[in-house]
Amino acid sequence: MLWGDWLNVDGEEADGWLRVNWAPNSDNPETLFIPKDHTSDTRPLEIIFLDVGQGDGAVLITPEQDDGEAIIVIDAGDNANMHTFLSKRFGAYKDDLQFHAAIITHPDEDHYGGFDSIFSTPRFGFDIVYHNGLAERPVSGTFEKVGGHAKDAATGTSYVSDLAIGKPQIEALFADGIDVGSFVFPNVMQAALKNPKIKDFAILSTEHGVKENQRTWMPGFAPSDNRGYSIEVVGPVVELDGAGKPRLRKIGSYGETKNGHSVLLRLHYEKFKVLFGGDLNDKAEKFLLRHYTGKIRMPQKGSDAYREMIDEAAKWFRSDIMKVCHHGSEKVTDAFLETVKPAAFVISSGDEEGHVHPRPDLLGRLGKLGRGDTPVILSTELQRSTREKEDAEMVDSLMRRVMKLKDSSSSNTREKIMSDIWDLGRSNVSVYGTIYLKTDGKRLVTAFRIETGSDKKKWFTFEYAFDASDALHLV
Repeated sequence: MLWGDWLNVDGEEADGWLRVNWAPNSDNPETLFIPKDHTSDTRPLEIIFLDVGQGDGAVLITPEQDDGEAIIVIDAGDNANMHTFLSKRFGAYKDDLQFHAAIITHPDEDHYGGFDSIFSTPRFGFDIVYHNGLAERPVSGTFEKVGGHAKDAATGTSYVSDLAIGKPQIEALFADGIDVGSFVFPNVMQAALKNPKIKDFAILSTEHGVKENQRTWMPGFAPSDNRGYSIEVVGPVVELDGAGKPRLRKIGSYGETKNGHSVLLRLHYEKFKVLFGGDLNDKAEKFLLRHYTGKIRMPQKGSDAYREMIDEAAKWFRSDIMKVCHHGSEKVTDAFLETVKPAAFVISSGDEEGHVHPRPDLLGRLGKLGRGDTPVILSTELQRSTREKEDAEMVDSLMRRVMKLKDSSSSNTREKIMSDIWDLGRSNVSVYGTIYLKTDGKRLVTAFRIETGSDKKKWFTFEYAFDASDALHLV
């Protein structure tokens, strides 16, 4: 257990210990005990950066209890890890798995592919599915997938204007009966439309949210909702044409454009702020910095204008924790890192060698440009524990046995070898690199599980708090 874990209390013993129904809906429910003075009637806000391999997947759990609790899934990787996590984490004590929101930050499969099995499972429901407006059609090509782009006659800047704003546009593109072939994003959206527990669809952007205090907030999570925390939307930046129609600027190639217009969220909880960086790239970061500071072009690094830009942009992006953009890609700007300047970075990445994420040079830049003398860098890939030696020994054993096989070998021998090969093919992860963040607005803890034989030492943690001068420091 970790600070802030929710408990289903079944009563109190005479000596002050509470009986806890642990995972009452699971196949292995238990009765556990905890001292009452180790518990609290309040709970922190929780963010789980799930180890989904090469991709992004996070779950935000708000601090309210019972019906007030809101569960928001921000991306889901491209495999079944998120499905498994949601089933085990919430199915263990909830009968109704109706969550508040699923957020597809942008149409890259390593961010949305895992939603396929979730949306296709009738047990799961969402009040709303948010996306960045770029709904990929079941067609080949690049920009053709999102309806193309065109130049603004007055400015010469190209924009994607055929955005999916609400449920009617999603239904027109992906409704049941429309042949979406084997195209992945259309199949995921069609599965969502078929699920009766998924109620609505909407773009989430700087123009599509709740406008308060000259900022945009996620509906239901604005300061006026008085939750004690709020969720700001700082991207994608939607621009309006002369007729007031929303559009997204062509930033570069199709990949750069759809990644650069990721849904960007900034969580506010008292003095703490957490930034979800999507798959931003260097071109997108420069665009955002110019947009939020009114600059026509990027000023020269080190100049007074550059420093002024950083200081102004910090009003929109400065955060204490940052989910690093694009899995630790090197295609980020020092200017954006200086603007956010977090005390801790979270990187979601996997083992696919073609990506080489997180990039070694990027890790150096994070350490150099983060806040304080020792900024913390947490990575789902680096925190993961595997059994490399165990699998290597099994491979050697199987090779020797296969070499000795004769045609007359018994079927039992062959079946045993096949069983061993099947075992070899299972995941070699013994401890996933999932990273947990919990805050009550006064202190913040980041943690990950460690591989240990101890019954007590299961977590490696970093705790942060603000001192009297409002400087953030490790406790």
